[in-house]
Amino acid sequence: MPEEATVRYVIDAKGSTFMVQASSTGLLSAFGHDPKFTVRDFQGEIEFTPGAANFDDALVRLKMQAGSLEVVDDISEKDRAEIERRAQDEVLESDRYADIAYEASRITGSGNGERYWVTVNGELTLRGMTRNVPVTARVLLIGGSLRASGEFMVKQSDFGISPVTAAGGTIRLKDELKCTFDIVARKQG
Repeated sequence: MPEEATVRYVIDAKGSTFMVQASSTGLLSAFGHDPKFTVRDFQGEIEFTPGAANFDDALVRLKMQAGSLEVVDDISEKDRAEIERRAQDEVLESDRYADIAYEASRITGSGNGERYWVTVNGELTLRGMTRNVPVTARVLLIGGSLRASGEFMVKQSDFGISPVTAAGGTIRLKDELKCTFDIVARKQG
């Protein structure tokens, strides 16, 4: 049987989604807003050997532009502009830290050549700080495309971020952010 070759896939950002959901807490949180953001500008690559016994040669690299976060909630333009401004200026400091990066250091999982369940242990770099963030994903290979979907949590405090407050502190965002993704990548070469 011929040895399987490593395949490189490049992320198609237009066909992919990457969402970040914040949740409010505090005395008036029932009246607060749980903002949901999409990342508009990101790129990356995924490499692995389909059919291999393990993922030792696999890699995942993802780079997002911090300034491309946009609120996707149905809210007024004034509120949208204010939330996006605070996210850019106070939370992400996107003028100073333009890139958010994720790179796999170890990938484990199982699959049958078309469907895989994987756990990616990788390093997330956000606001100049790098932390290990594990991600689980379902991966499907369909023709010349790869589709990976899943979710993971990020604690803002791990990256030196103080959760945003409003209304004199009676509404504040929780430390944990829920990140969900549905990434499509196209086979190269």
